[in-house]
Amino acid sequence: MKTIKDLDLAEKRVLARVDFNVPMDDRLAITDDIRIRMALPTIKYILAKGGKLILCSHLGRPKGQRVADFSLAPVASYLQELIGCEVTLAPDCIGEETEECINSMTGGEVVLLENLRFHREETENDAVFAANLARLAEVYINDAFAVSHRAHASVVGVAELVEEKGAGFLLETEMDYFHKSMDKPVRPLVALIGGAKVSSKLGALENMLDRVDRMIIGGAMANTFLKSMGFNVGASLVEDDLLETAGKLIDSAEKKGVKLYLPVDFVVADRFAADAITKNVTYRDIPAGWMALDIGPASTILFKEALDDARTIVWNGPMGAFEMDAFARGTMALCQIVANSHALSITGGGDSNAAVKKAGEEKNISYMSTGGGAFLHLMEGKVLPGVEVLG
Repeated sequence: MKTIKDLDLAEKRVLARVDFNVPMDDRLAITDDIRIRMALPTIKYILAKGGKLILCSHLGRPKGQRVADFSLAPVASYLQELIGCEVTLAPDCIGEETEECINSMTGGEVVLLENLRFHREETENDAVFAANLARLAEVYINDAFAVSHRAHASVVGVAELVEEKGAGFLLETEMDYFHKSMDKPVRPLVALIGGAKVSSKLGALENMLDRVDRMIIGGAMANTFLKSMGFNVGASLVEDDLLETAGKLIDSAEKKGVKLYLPVDFVVADRFAADAITKNVTYRDIPAGWMALDIGPASTILFKEALDDARTIVWNGPMGAFEMDAFARGTMALCQIVANSHALSITGGGDSNAAVKKAGEEKNISYMSTGGGAFLHLMEGKVLPGVEVLG
């Protein structure tokens, strides 16, 4: 795979796919700029090399309609402040007016195309739409890891049509960290998997059992595993149609020599609410009608022991409903344990990264991946279409 450093960018029209799908408040002010900041090294490099920088991104889900609240205008203004030079917002991402805007550019200028998803053809990877985008570019750079698992026009279609192409710094870094953690890890390699549903991470669980030395399962998905073993989990969230599958995963871990850790106690509540009645119980003592919403202190100690000598940790998914303080203690404790470990630590997924930030430990994690879906795609052992097409 070529990277941005392998390409001649001077005076070239460089179309860079970035991920500026940032959250905004009711006044359309950006509330979290991390995705913009993560693209700055690539943006600054292209400008320093004299490239004519054309940025493209989606924002939200306008479903193929031009919706004012999903315009990238606030992003253009915000980026302009960050990089200290003018950022022109094109009237659209394709079309004659946009092409005229691009054709008048000189080296070192920046144009941000309007929201790609104002056109439904973007998510359909429509050939004509991709060709219209590709016509804008002499060089194509993918720096949007978070959407590289999607075969969309701006991710795959354009790259198939532009001869000079490569990965931006963010995409290159994401792939480097993943290879370090999964393909050539320093062992022991421990996977920490949480979240709500087994179904959303089944492929990752199956694939990881062939790679890791230990696996820790927490969050609501642990309930399905415990119920598959014959334990009563009260009114906790369970995927009953996956009980047999969970049992097979437990058997598979044993056969492969992978030590599988499940919670041994929980914080349970009489209802899912911040002001619910709560108590700590063992996994054998969850009351009927109550639900497990966080791991308990004994589980935290158990998981810490499993992580103590880890040299590589891959984490996807929280240990409980950490958004509510009553059910955040287990996840916060794991954040601190992982952050204080001597391992190469990589977190992926919006919830995992949000938990790390809530714990104030983001500076102590080796790498926080920007793409939950793409990260999970890799954990499943799949190739990212947006990376594969770069050659």
